[in-house]
Amino acid sequence: MASTTAQLDQVCRALDDIASAMERALAGITTLRSLLSPEDQKSLEPDFDPRDPRNKHEIGGLMKLTDRGIEICYRLFDAGKTRYAVKELMDISFGAADHRLKAWEKTGGANRQKMPLD
Repeated sequence: MASTTAQLDQVCRALDDIASAMERALAGITTLRSLLSPEDQKSLEPDFDPRDPRNKHEIGGLMKLTDRGIEICYRLFDAGKTRYAVKELMDISFGAADHRLKAWEKTGGANRQKMPLD
C-alpha cells in the first residue's frame, strides 16, 4: 500500500512538471506571436493582409493558396521575412512556407516581376 501511494505521488509530481512546462511553452509561443505580428503588419502595404480569405481556397477538403496567396507569400519574402514568419502570418504549414521560399528563389527572389493583387 505504501509503495502504491509513493508511486501515485511520483505520477502526480510528474504530471505537475509536465503541466508547468506546457504553460511555459504556451507563454513563449504567445510572446513569439506578439513579436511577429504587430511590427510585421505595420510594414506591409494597406491591402496586404496575409490572412485575407482571398489568399486560400479549398480543393478536395484541403486549403490551398490562391495565386493571390502565393504572391502575398512572395511579397513577405521580398520584405525579408523568414519561412517561420511566413508560416505564422499566412497560417500555413512550415513545409508549405519552405516550398514557397524555394519557388520564390526560382522566380528571381526579390528581383522577380511582381504580380498584381486582384
